[in-house]
Amino acid sequence: MLSRYVFKFTKSTSRFRKPSSLLVNSGNGSHSAMASIEDEGSFIGWMRSYGTCAKLLEDVPRDDNPVSQMLVDSFGRLHTYLRISLTERCNLRCQYCMPAEGVDLTPNPQILSQNEIVRLANLFTSSGVNKIRLTGGEPTVRKDIEDICLHLANLKGLKTLAMTTNGLTLARKLPKLKECGLTSLNISLDTLVPAKFEFMTRRKGHHKVMESINAAIDLGYDPVKVNCVVMRGFNDDEICDFVELTREKPINIRFIEFMPFDGNVWNVKKLVPYAEMFDRVVRQFPSLSRLQDHPTETAKNFKIDGHRGAVSFITSMTEHFCTGCNRLRLLADGNLKVCLFGPSEVSLRDPLRSGADDNELREVIEAAVKRKKASHAGMFDIAKTANRPMIHIGG
Repeated sequence: MLSRYVFKFTKSTSRFRKPSSLLVNSGNGSHSAMASIEDEGSFIGWMRSYGTCAKLLEDVPRDDNPVSQMLVDSFGRLHTYLRISLTERCNLRCQYCMPAEGVDLTPNPQILSQNEIVRLANLFTSSGVNKIRLTGGEPTVRKDIEDICLHLANLKGLKTLAMTTNGLTLARKLPKLKECGLTSLNISLDTLVPAKFEFMTRRKGHHKVMESINAAIDLGYDPVKVNCVVMRGFNDDEICDFVELTREKPINIRFIEFMPFDGNVWNVKKLVPYAEMFDRVVRQFPSLSRLQDHPTETAKNFKIDGHRGAVSFITSMTEHFCTGCNRLRLLADGNLKVCLFGPSEVSLRDPLRSGADDNELREVIEAAVKRKKASHAGMFDIAKTANRPMIHIGG
């Protein structure tokens, strides 16, 4: 039966209480509203009754595909955003992503094929996912990236097809990718100094990344999001230089707190917390003001008077955003990961290749989503928890 496909999740001694906004009062006292919801219509009606959850209805695909209980966890969070890692391979060797000695990669036969990716993606979009982000490794090293984009962009109900890339080969591939339906871009760049880029990535190519950022702007991507992992003693002195990029161009610079993963030698001394980054920016740019963020937004977003772009902070370590989490991850080897920092995974590849039909796959997915915890652990506990390297998980 299907239970043979569902992996046992790692148990935690932590106990989380469900948010009070997701509890209703009955004659027998408070209980989970999810327990009394029998169909999607009543679920959506219930969501509208509560302020916090009502805001999440903006993600519910009303006109295309109906929302499925498969995507709702035990805390009432609706997961409409799927990140798909296309490959574990990368043409850089970033120090915060991969250990110096490299990592063992999953053999190619165990990586999801194009047809398998499209079938699983269709399963998610037909159940209510409306945003897909392609990650890696480096997604552009996959030879069939254009065909994958074309197929995914045509899935019913999908509104956004995004990609996170290191930008090394993006400039020459982007025109075709845009034709194939790629609607949004995040480009990773941790320094504006070529020598530091080579030190951090263990490769040359800084000028190629800058070319890709400009190519994306020229092709009309607005904003072009630039992801910058900030590390003390390496690039924290460049924070305001990055902010300057937003003055004349539609760039959204996104400062990311340094996060622990297997092999990246995380140390709290390297972490530059959000409060410190914010303080540095506002001292030089006093008109920095907060924008209105969607409840599922991972970033704290800001605007500066006179700047065309924007500034954001992703505060996973010091101020987590688990309450509004709407993200799931499909890894290159076909494992589903419901939390970036949780070690628990369940294989969709194995039942898929064993002949499971869509309903059976939905059962596997729903079981995994229902096991998702209220929040991830603190940064020191994360640092001690066995997890995969970022190159395996997908950025």
